[in-house]
Amino acid sequence: MNLGRFALGLIVVAACGDNVEGEDRQGGDTTIDLRTREGYRQPAANLTERERAIFQAGRSPFDFRWEVPKLGPLFNHTACLGCHGGNGRGLSQIGVGPASQALIRVSLIDGTPDEPGGPVPVPGFGTQLQDHATVGLPEVRVMLTWIETSIAYGDGELVAMREPRFDVRTPMGELLPPSTRYSYRIAPPLIGLGLLEAIPEATLDALADPDDADGDGISGRLNRVWDPEQQATVVGRFGWKSNTSTLHVQVAAAFVNDIGLTNYVFPEVDGNRDVNDQQLDDTVFFTSTIGVPAAAPRDDEAWRGRGLFREFGCASCHVPAHSTGTHALAAVSDQRIYPYTDLLLHDMGDRLTDTRADFAADGLEWRTPPLWGIGLARIVLPGATFLHDGRARTLEEAILWHGGEAEASREAFRTASRPERAALIGFLDTL
Repeated sequence: MNLGRFALGLIVVAACGDNVEGEDRQGGDTTIDLRTREGYRQPAANLTERERAIFQAGRSPFDFRWEVPKLGPLFNHTACLGCHGGNGRGLSQIGVGPASQALIRVSLIDGTPDEPGGPVPVPGFGTQLQDHATVGLPEVRVMLTWIETSIAYGDGELVAMREPRFDVRTPMGELLPPSTRYSYRIAPPLIGLGLLEAIPEATLDALADPDDADGDGISGRLNRVWDPEQQATVVGRFGWKSNTSTLHVQVAAAFVNDIGLTNYVFPEVDGNRDVNDQQLDDTVFFTSTIGVPAAAPRDDEAWRGRGLFREFGCASCHVPAHSTGTHALAAVSDQRIYPYTDLLLHDMGDRLTDTRADFAADGLEWRTPPLWGIGLARIVLPGATFLHDGRARTLEEAILWHGGEAEASREAFRTASRPERAALIGFLDTL
């Protein structure tokens, strides 16, 4: 018996049985009672007065729109908040306007990576394309278009679907090398990140089943990534492919890659930096201690949808409950939380592949995104979309794009009756 999957079964039974006390406190003691447009913008409820002051200090560089001479010279956006609208997900927007809310990661099939085991940079472009510049020309110009398709539910009802296509060229109209692999990505939401960091590695390792030893068709696995601060290969848990190790590295990398702001993790050659050390550390604290909104009250339909979530197999990857361990931040330590993720990589099928490897993750694999707060996504940011590239305009579309290990769950949803589908979506809207 796979002990990780046995433990998962116990978690699901506990989360979906009669005893649901505390489940509405999705972020444990960090939970905030606010389900409005400001629902992703609040500090964790259990911060001390001093910690709230640090939170506000970190909000400043996060919200600030950076300008020359610190901005750039190459960048995607001028502010963290510009891509994480309301601290939520970004819009699927690139190639038009003074800044882009989405970005494109690139790498070559073969070659020498900059970091052990990492993606191979494209000469002259690195592993992330910057489509804006403060002076001169940007690295690339991007034209995004959408291909419209449709899929039918089991009862014959059609659902409109779309997927992105983009044309990437240098300002002179040249294509990148033919072996370049591209990954188009929107910004993910930021709530509860410190709690996710505090989930013990042993918990994730117990959930992993890379060889599908138990034969349930689910073979989640951990990504192994290079940490520039530890100078070691460690478990990844942040980013669409779990390609980043810690929030400290994640924030530092976003500053330098997305806005062009050097810092003490990624300094200039001469050691200078645009973001001072205190600003970086305060921003990391800010992103680590954003409160998680409480779940909304559930009517009978939502409770039915909660049962269908388990019955359809969604909880096999979107694991409802976890317990955090000891963390440097007391606010996120020893909490019972309900993020609905296993933070593992899963094969999501050919329709979602980006064909690009990212450390141990291959093109088919994506990290299970947390679902807590997803019912507020379009309240926080009207027009928000879903999945790694924002192709899904509704939660229904997002489910229907699932494939690979999630194909059976998708088919259970697709062939369900209209009332059952509505109940499942109604449950997700309460998260």
